[in-house]
Amino acid sequence: MIKKTLTVAGSDASGGAGIQADLKTFQEYGTFGFTAVTCIVTMDPDNNWAHNVTNISPEIVRNQLKTIFSAGPVDAMKTGMLGTIEAINHTREFIDIHQQKNIVIDPVMACKGTDELLQPENVAELKKRLIPLATVVTPNLLEAGILSELGTLTSVDDMIAAAKKIKDLGPETVVVKGGKAFHSDQAVDVFFDGKDVTVLKSKKIPTHNNHGAGCTFAAAVTAGLAKGMTPQTAVETAKQFVTAAIKNGVDIYPYVGHIWHGAYNEAEKRMTKN
Repeated sequence: MIKKTLTVAGSDASGGAGIQADLKTFQEYGTFGFTAVTCIVTMDPDNNWAHNVTNISPEIVRNQLKTIFSAGPVDAMKTGMLGTIEAINHTREFIDIHQQKNIVIDPVMACKGTDELLQPENVAELKKRLIPLATVVTPNLLEAGILSELGTLTSVDDMIAAAKKIKDLGPETVVVKGGKAFHSDQAVDVFFDGKDVTVLKSKKIPTHNNHGAGCTFAAAVTAGLAKGMTPQTAVETAKQFVTAAIKNGVDIYPYVGHIWHGAYNEAEKRMTKN
């Protein structure tokens, strides 16, 4: 039986992040992906690749969720950029109605390469309505600093402290993504299950082709849960998947470099003639 996975997130017109990244990842994991689009993100090549976010009507978001859940709960779901408070509440509504399990909350608050919050009014609602339901919550350093109220995180010890604070909000597990932020040759993430802290390390890859890495990581965790992995195994496997995707990244636009979602499974070798 093919497992069903859902992403409730924004659409990235550049094709590298958001629901585009999620669907590619779901496919690579061998799951059937559904999408509820909450907003559309565009980039302006005439204005230094500035990001613009156009929210989808909350009614349309709800109708998408109604369609998707008409056959009952999925095997796992994730959220990304949710756009509006109403979209957050509609998502919570369908989680409650269908007693949805295996929930990954990626608390997207800013576009890659910026520290400007896209929808700061959504943070409190996200903390109250969705994060407590999460099987795994996957903040990056900026998001973890905001959710934990610890501000700027500058060390692994800070990441651990933030993970513990976020765990107090109610999720089952927390992974704080440090990625390439610190001055070392390692990309470091911290996983906390309420009892044990696991520091996950991989060799840092010197590249600008990392657009979509965060969305892809959360989608990989989601697909891993759908296929029966424990949260920690899903996170560890997702890190391997994303590391391969970054290592084999591709130049698509002059302003932003994309990861290659097919790298882990060598997807470029598919459908070739003998």
